[in-house]
Amino acid sequence: MPVLLFSLILLLVYACSPRFTNVDVPVGDIADFNESGEEPLDAAWWTAFEDQQLNAIIDSALLNNYDLAATWQQFLSANAVVAREASAKWPRAELTAQTARNRPEPDFAGGENTQLGVSASYEMDLWGRIRTGVQAEKLRAEASLLDYQTAAISLSAEITSTWYLLAAAKSQLRLAKEQIATNEDIVKLIRARFGSGQIRAVDILRQTQLLESTREQSILFETQVSLLENQLAVLIGHQPQQFRGPEINELPALPALPDAGLPLELIRRRPDIKQAHTLLLAADRDLASAVRAKYPRLSVGGRGQLRSNNFENLFRNWAYSITGNLLAPLFYGGELNAEANRNKAIKQQRLYEYGQQVLEGFREVEDALVQEEQQQKRLVVLKRQLELALKTNNQLRIEFLNGLSPYLDILISLDQEQQLRRDLTTARSDQIQIRIGLYRALAGGFETARNLDP
Repeated sequence: MPVLLFSLILLLVYACSPRFTNVDVPVGDIADFNESGEEPLDAAWWTAFEDQQLNAIIDSALLNNYDLAATWQQFLSANAVVAREASAKWPRAELTAQTARNRPEPDFAGGENTQLGVSASYEMDLWGRIRTGVQAEKLRAEASLLDYQTAAISLSAEITSTWYLLAAAKSQLRLAKEQIATNEDIVKLIRARFGSGQIRAVDILRQTQLLESTREQSILFETQVSLLENQLAVLIGHQPQQFRGPEINELPALPALPDAGLPLELIRRRPDIKQAHTLLLAADRDLASAVRAKYPRLSVGGRGQLRSNNFENLFRNWAYSITGNLLAPLFYGGELNAEANRNKAIKQQRLYEYGQQVLEGFREVEDALVQEEQQQKRLVVLKRQLELALKTNNQLRIEFLNGLSPYLDILISLDQEQQLRRDLTTARSDQIQIRIGLYRALAGGFETARNLDP
């Protein structure tokens, strides 16, 4: 009868214990993205630019970047915590040894001064408290791996962004030097015509001012090239003072627009969103473990000893004991309930964080798609402005030669044309940065050498 009663109590408590909760996306009806391309997105998304130098640099950085390496060690640390917590599911055994020398030699039972013993203990995980704790740590270790994948995506995006900003800066520098050469030639030309009366001294001063302004632009671009090279060096794990920048002078043609896919696919693909969901599941397991900590605990133990007053008689006397312990919490001053409530609040917090992460992911994709469309329109307008500026320049030159326009009009038009060329290069660079942002928003986790061989 006592055995039956005890079994019924166990069954009742187990039936009331919390179960693992599968949490759905805490967002209402999920709509499709407003825009999308048709080009499939590779996991190694940067290969879409078909730049072998870039591919090699990213491969190197995934192994040599210190921040990424530190994040991997964090994952290994989380795995060690899982192993530590899982050890509680196994019995624990200890070996004890003791010896002493007394004069005169004692003669009593149970307190011999030479002892050799083995003890073992094991907690029976009746309600799954230990098991759910281990599950929580496994989920946190998985979240740590997802954090590493997120860091790898961020690193690849930052390198790609820096790479093409460097290409844009070098293009701007080359354009500035071409414009300096053009302005120097014009200064020489108008100085030669100064004596004929077609050019005033103030026109020479204005043209020279434009030349100096272009030289200032060149200095700024030179500075930008050096800073970007230093940034790229650190990203790939090199010292800036020992790094030689890559030979990259042209901005690439933009690849076809990638297929954005379905929003639910994005949730399942992006490691940062998956990490938020995994942390939510870990919090759910923590809550279950905290609730089960209020239930009774049953443990068994055993101990065997060899003991004697001297080494000669050590193996003649031995003793053993087997014990069973039942610990049932009665009054802890509300500690166990408070811990359960704390974990319940943390689970709710993780739920809200997961929902926010999902919405942020959707926003990043939508923002990039909107920017992509609008930037393309802007490029069309800038190209049209540049065409008009070139035509205006040609017309003003003809009018100036025929004495119909002052040189100031040519100077203003030339300044506008040169600025439009720089603006066009900047707009093309911005377009590439927008595309990198779209790839980053759509990217899923990809394998690295550490993933493949931990």
